[in-house]
Amino acid sequence: MQGTRKEEGSVTKSDLIETVAQKLHLPKGKAELIVNCVFDSMEESLKKGERIEIRGFGSFEIRHYKAYEGRNPRTGDPVGVQPKRLPFFKVGKELKERVNEAAQKAPATKEQAPPTPISASG
Repeated sequence: MQGTRKEEGSVTKSDLIETVAQKLHLPKGKAELIVNCVFDSMEESLKKGERIEIRGFGSFEIRHYKAYEGRNPRTGDPVGVQPKRLPFFKVGKELKERVNEAAQKAPATKEQAPPTPISASG
């Protein structure tokens, strides 16, 4: 992914390609084809309005939103917002549990050492 800035703690498409290449012992070019194929297939399904369910992970679906009248935040003028269809992800129960378990096992912050006593001599 060219020209993108990676935020700390985020995983990019390039990271996914690298992981697939390493785990499957494939050249990066082939791993990129696999990752792109998965994403392209998901995109096509969502365009058709199909629901995608990945057991143990979650599901993707299209949510329909009606037209409404919004406001321009700068001027306060009314603005018509067109109806839209947006992808929505709902996390699966197993993934939610695994993420919560991992968060409980990982230390939240480093423990600080107790303060050293100051000597009274001097």
